[in-house]
Amino acid sequence: MPPAPGDRDARREDVSETVWQVLADKGFGGLTLRAVAAAMGVSTGMLMHYFPTKRALIAHALDLLEKRTAERPRRARPGAGLATVRVMLLDILPLTPGDTARNRIWVSSWDLSLADDGLGAEQADRYTRLRSTLLPHLEAARDLGELPADTDLEQLAATAVAFTHGLVVQALFDPVRFPEEVQSAMLDEFLATIAPPRPLTGTRTATGTPTGAGTDDHRQAIGHR
Repeated sequence: MPPAPGDRDARREDVSETVWQVLADKGFGGLTLRAVAAAMGVSTGMLMHYFPTKRALIAHALDLLEKRTAERPRRARPGAGLATVRVMLLDILPLTPGDTARNRIWVSSWDLSLADDGLGAEQADRYTRLRSTLLPHLEAARDLGELPADTDLEQLAATAVAFTHGLVVQALFDPVRFPEEVQSAMLDEFLATIAPPRPLTGTRTATGTPTGAGTDDHRQAIGHR
């Protein structure tokens, strides 16, 4: 017999928490109805009232992972422009044990999403939403003169996400080669490449006024503003 509506709602949070625990321990490769049922101490038949198929379980797990990712603690945003873009990208990288565990779960979901058109489309939508969160801050950077006026912001957002996720994968597979400080330095170097170079300190404009700081100073400003 299916659980009563009140019982169903009351247990859904317990089910979600157990799904998350199984994900954290085994990744998507170990996420099965049997594994979740065993962790909860219930039968697979009872669990199937919530997830009638394994695909339903996986879809719920992906939604749960996205929700937990959105609710994670984040660094304070220092101000408009590239400084905030930097912080947002740092929040993606596996720089803490919690971030590492969460990224491992995301990466373990890719095989399943690539094998299922519906899940793949939902995953593509997640990346679209991620890129869209960067756009207002890239626009602010352009308005502040931190990016060239003709920058294609949507393409730059895609490039930034692609760079960051590539670094995530390398850091997960080779954490000794890519510790926290190396990841941070590589991100700063990437951001420095998209900012227009400034003339060296000490040169003067046509009007005779001193120019801004040199390129190295500009890189430091992005990373430590």
